[in-house]
This record gives sequence, structure tokens and C-alpha cells, in this order.
Amino acid sequence: MASITFKGGPVTLLGSEVKVGDKAPNFTVLANDLSPVTLDDSKGHVRLISVVPSIDTGVCDAQTRRFNEEAASLGNVKVLTVSVDLPFAQKRWCAAAGIENVQTLSDHRDLSFGEAYGVAIKELRLLARAVFVVDSNDTVTYVEYVSEATNHPNYEAAIEAAKAAK
Repeated sequence: MASITFKGGPVTLLGSEVKVGDKAPNFTVLANDLSPVTLDDSKGHVRLISVVPSIDTGVCDAQTRRFNEEAASLGNVKVLTVSVDLPFAQKRWCAAAGIENVQTLSDHRDLSFGEAYGVAIKELRLLARAVFVVDSNDTVTYVEYVSEATNHPNYEAAIEAAKAAK
């Protein structure tokens, strides 16, 4: 299992670590209108899944903005940002930030995504920072569990992996 820290202290991740080559686990999260969203809803597309602890914090804000900027150049790639923030907070943040190319999804209800992808932080009920790329055949082609949850992911590597996955 990935070893993750949050502000320097070790945390316990719930669920199973996802690896390149795995079949992407399905999940159920909530869209900003409270409708359920699953991995199958974007079947046939490449998915870049950006996972953030809370969209309203500095690094999470920057990460979501960066992938929003890059999304237009990614073609057939759906960019999803998952956090445990309430859908209402995600919607308000997106409107204030002008985010239009990323779909924000809430895992607050039952940590379905967090446990399926091994990013649910037991002690904080937040998600650890991570990036996953899932190809159009639902195979995981890129995984980054960011070792310190307050650090940025490797944006360039994730974007290149999304461009390469088809």
C-alpha cells in the first residue's frame, strides 16, 4: 500500500491500492446536482481522475485549475476531480473559479471512490491526493499517489499519460 503523510504525519489509507494494468474499479459518487455518477457513465472515454483532499484549499485549488486549463487540449479525455467536499460546495467553488472543463464529484456519502482506489484517509475522512488515468477500455494506465498530501502531483506526467491513453 502507498505510504502517505498529511502535513508530515503518517495516515492510514482505506481500500486497495490501484496499479497500472489493473481494471479500473467502479465507484458511485455524486455530481453537483446530487445525481449518482459511476465510472461506467464515462465509458468509451479516457478519464483523468484528479483526487484532492478539499477543493477549497490552496494546492487542491491549483490542481483543479491546472487540469481545467489542460482539459481543452486533451481531446476525448474526461477530466474528473473527486473530493469529499459536499456537492454544493464544489458547485459554488467551480462557479467562483470559472471551472468549466472539469467535472467535480463528491465522495462524501460513503467513500465509494476513496475505498475503491485506496485513497480514503481513515483518520481525517478525506481523500489523499492522487491522479489516475483510465483508458477507454477501463484499464488503469497511470497512477500517482502523492506521498505528502499537501504537495502537488506531477502534472506533466499525468497529462502525457492522458494524451497517450486511447
